[in-house]
Amino acid sequence: RVQELLKVSHLLQYDALTQLPNSTLLGDRLTQAIALGRRHDTQLAVIFIGLDRFKRINNALGYPAGDEVLQQVSQSLVATVRDSDSVFRYGTDEFVILLNDIQHPQQTQHIAQKLLTAVRATRQVAGHDLSVTASLGISIYPNDSSTAVELIKHAETAMHTSKERGPGDFSFYTETMNLRAQHQQGLESAIRQALERDEFVLHYQPKLDLHSGKIVGAEALIRWHQPDHGWIYPSAFIPVAEDSGLIVPLSQWVIRQACTQARAWQAAGLPPICLSVNISAIDFRQRDFVANLVAILEHTGLAPQLLELEITESVLMQNVEDTHTTLRKIKALGVRLSIDDFGTGYSSLSYLRRFPIDVLKIDQSFIRGLSSNSQDAQLISAIISLGKSLDLNIIAEGVETVEQLDFLRAHQCEEGQGFLFSKAVAADEFAQFMQAGPRTLMPSQ
Repeated sequence: RVQELLKVSHLLQYDALTQLPNSTLLGDRLTQAIALGRRHDTQLAVIFIGLDRFKRINNALGYPAGDEVLQQVSQSLVATVRDSDSVFRYGTDEFVILLNDIQHPQQTQHIAQKLLTAVRATRQVAGHDLSVTASLGISIYPNDSSTAVELIKHAETAMHTSKERGPGDFSFYTETMNLRAQHQQGLESAIRQALERDEFVLHYQPKLDLHSGKIVGAEALIRWHQPDHGWIYPSAFIPVAEDSGLIVPLSQWVIRQACTQARAWQAAGLPPICLSVNISAIDFRQRDFVANLVAILEHTGLAPQLLELEITESVLMQNVEDTHTTLRKIKALGVRLSIDDFGTGYSSLSYLRRFPIDVLKIDQSFIRGLSSNSQDAQLISAIISLGKSLDLNIIAEGVETVEQLDFLRAHQCEEGQGFLFSKAVAADEFAQFMQAGPRTLMPSQ
């Protein structure tokens, strides 16, 4: 009976895969360490470790390989710290280390570097040489908090800050991080409420035929009108939506609203135009993305060829086989596909041949550099020639001056959008542009 109780107790307090103490035992030991530190006036540190892109190993090699990596990493962590320190498995790909009795916070920097090096060591797993990296966050008792829960939370916040900077780095917790984390949590909650309360709207930036001046399409851009704070622009809330996963329902709302508006303009007697919508990597990777797209098109009744999805180069180059499959399904529906910010990412000729792309969108940074950088001019000319040779449509974004317009026309760029013609406007104002006819937005020569 005693043996059974001991076995149950062990299962409750230790991780079955790595045999490390788990988060339950972490709370107990950290509370004890804080009490000891308070009694002897000593400091301690909590290091929160998150493996970078660990899911890729599971996806590529399977869960058994992922488990082996976790076992090897846990052994490396234990071998790196002092006997007086403790290593815990906290989550699927997360570990926490408790450093007892440190002399000063900077002492942990040396340990953090050793831990990063230990994790980064090449490992033989499932017949492959694998090298993983980790991001670390550090909180200090009593500087950052005097409670176990907050020390762990602060170390985790610092770890996420490290991840934002790039793989294989570490950060100390600061109050600034805490305020930022609280702000992001509040913004996340506000985004959820905004979806429920219908606070988001779409504005539409016209796309013009650069030779006839006719409006041939529009890019649908999300805006948020919050009752208490007025207009909030995407740069303030899209990153939080992506981090929290709210980008998925937000993107679905944008597609549905854009299709609904396109149909409303047609019903009002306006000529049909193609609306483009930006698709995030997270949304594109959803298993039901294509099914949801089909449902929206069927519900709104919009002809598929009047919808264009804008995808960045980096999205295309992740999981190339899955990407190719998804793009083929989208193309089979009749929906158009555009490469957004072309020239800033991989710019691989092979994927332009392989993927069923319709449009190349020249990034505005190149357009902006036309007057001061001859290389940008050469690059734009090359992109236009490349697109034409592949029978792709070319559009330049960020057109702001007549000089830029003249250059694009001279080099046979077909379409453009930018402040020279119009900023993104509300649906009713865009309808007025359409009713006014060709060359309404084109500057007089």
